[in-house]
Amino acid sequence: MKQGAQGSSAEAGVPSAEVPGGQVRVPQQPGVADVGRMRPGAGGACEVVRGEHTHSEPALPSAPRGRPVVQRSSVRGQIVDALRAALVAGDLRPGEVYSAPVLGERFGVSATPVREAMQQLAIEGAVEVVPNRGFRVVERGVRELAELAEVRALIEVPVMLRLARTVPAERWAELRPLAEATVRAASSGCRATYAESDRGFHRAVLSLSGNEQLVQIAEDLHRRAQWPLVGSGPGMRGRADLVADAHEHTALLDALIARDLDVVRALVGEHFAGAG
Repeated sequence: MKQGAQGSSAEAGVPSAEVPGGQVRVPQQPGVADVGRMRPGAGGACEVVRGEHTHSEPALPSAPRGRPVVQRSSVRGQIVDALRAALVAGDLRPGEVYSAPVLGERFGVSATPVREAMQQLAIEGAVEVVPNRGFRVVERGVRELAELAEVRALIEVPVMLRLARTVPAERWAELRPLAEATVRAASSGCRATYAESDRGFHRAVLSLSGNEQLVQIAEDLHRRAQWPLVGSGPGMRGRADLVADAHEHTALLDALIARDLDVVRALVGEHFAGAG
């Protein structure tokens, strides 16, 4: 990763990583990864470039050197993905306020697509609008995480039990590479990398139901469950925690192939409960 250009003493630098294919550069701090292609750095940690502090706002990942390469037709979508990754990694900290113009400078775009992206995150419940200031990252506690786990279990456990009775073993075996990919992602120690892989595996499992509405609702709940809690930092869940979580995917596949409904029920419940 190349070092981004430093801002003036009144502005924060923004560590960033360019994604091949012309995508917007993604904010990075320890624990953050590229949107679409997140890569661990040396020693398993996410690649990172540190920046400076900006105004009265919290430190943000630093601006890239020169103008970032952006696909203009999908700027908003790229920034939404970048901000989601920053949320998972803890770069956008609970309780802090971030302004669209400052974030826009860091992405090398105007404030408009950043503001639109933040509005999408507000709809998802990740941030709230602060008039004349920007957007505050929502503060979440243990109770909310437990409630999300309960709702996810109510929705997904019955579906997985039904699938366990009807889906042939060879179809489950086709998902083995995705389960193994989550283990590799967890081994990187990068929360953002693992979060994307984790969602991919669960999405593939639920897609076997043929119910797209279910898949979309479950994915939204899953993403919300991955946001950090109040007072947590990028390293709240270490590599060992992520790897243990990932190995539950392979164990779940084994139970689904064996049609062991009791084990499926127990594994899914434990997996959701420990997902935060």
